[in-house]
Amino acid sequence: MDEDNPIDEISRIEAQLDELAEVSERCRKIIVVSKVAIAGGAALLLVTMLGLFGPNQVTAVGSIAVVIGGIVSLGSNVSTLRETMAAMRAAEMLRSDLIGRIDLRLVGDGTIKRL
Repeated sequence: MDEDNPIDEISRIEAQLDELAEVSERCRKIIVVSKVAIAGGAALLLVTMLGLFGPNQVTAVGSIAVVIGGIVSLGSNVSTLRETMAAMRAAEMLRSDLIGRIDLRLVGDGTIKRL
């Protein structure tokens, strides 16, 4: 029964690492989208300020909102990604520690029989 506990715990940690990997990948995708939104909003604001679309206050306000939303989303997901990566490192260290504690036994005598 004692041997099953570290193995079960390692399996649980592996599942947790898979979930954390999915979270980090999602954060990376959102970070890219946020950067695109910031760049797109800034470009649209610049074009609006230069008067290429004509005097349109709705476009200017919308582009400012997109830039601000992109900045907020970027900051939130960068901090979430950092926390997730720290949790992954901690889980990997715990998994390594548990693997090191397992009393591994050699199966067989190590000689290979040739036919």
